[in-house]
Order: sequence, then structure tokens, then C-alpha cells
Amino acid sequence: MHLVCYNISMNILVLSDTHGELDRALEMYERISTSICKIDRIIHCGDFIKDAHEIETQTGIPVSSVPGNCDGCNKENFEIIDSPAGKIMITHGHMENVKFSLMNLKYLAMQHKCVAVCFGHTHVPVNEVSSGIRFINPGSLTNPRGGSKSSCALIISEDKKLAATIIEY
Repeated sequence: MHLVCYNISMNILVLSDTHGELDRALEMYERISTSICKIDRIIHCGDFIKDAHEIETQTGIPVSSVPGNCDGCNKENFEIIDSPAGKIMITHGHMENVKFSLMNLKYLAMQHKCVAVCFGHTHVPVNEVSSGIRFINPGSLTNPRGGSKSSCALIISEDKKLAATIIEY
């Protein structure tokens, strides 16, 4: 008997708070996909949700997106996607008050049995683990705050393992 095992992985570019300025987002997609790894999916954590549609059109890569506080649409506040490591929650974070605490976000992620949460709103990058859940805020490529630099994030999701890194522009 001959067994062949395939290592399933998914590389995810995480963006947020592009606010209509797509040049850097598209440039980072090109830079990462040509020099680091092939991108399988893009997550856009809101502000502006229409940017996510344009990024999908221009890259041909599937984009999962949620509305932010500046989007004014009736789409669900969060979305959950499947990855090889488990469920990833996507939200902007304004409804969960992420500028003050990640506690509401943590409870929501626990309720839905997520291994990671991608969020935005603060324009400040975050990559930390709490209660076994990875919290990822890519920051903003166009309007960073809190002394941070323009940034996005890259998630590598493999069977039961998830790693993330913040990539500065």
C-alpha cells in the first residue's frame, strides 16, 4: 500500500481601512504574491467594503469582506470563513468596541469556535494570542495611527496550525 499525504495550506492577505485608496493594497498583493507566497484568499476588514470588490476584480483572488463604520450598509457585522486551521472570524470591530478592549471580540470568537479573528477600525496593527485565539488587525496601508507604519497582515493556515505576521509597507 502506498499512501500519499498532501499538506493543505491557505495563504491569506489581510487588509483593512483602505478608505478608497487601493494603490498600496494592490502593490502589497503583488509584492507578497511574487516574493513571499501565492495568495489564495484576501480578507478585507471594512472601510471601505467597495474597495474589497475592486481588489477582487483587479487580482482575481476571492475576497471575504465585512462593512466598517464608514460603509453604511446592511451587510452582516461579521463573517466566518473556513481555513485548514479552523474557523476565522472577520469583523471591522467598531460594534465590538475594539478601540477599548478585545474582550467582546474574544467572547464572539469563542461563541463561534474560531481559531482567529481579523478586525480593523483602530488602524493599529495587532498580532497576538489570547485564550487560544489569534487576534489579527492588519493596521492600515493608507492611514496608520498610534505611531504605527502602513501595514497589512499575512496568515498562513495549515492543518490545525495558523501563523500570522504583520508586513510593513
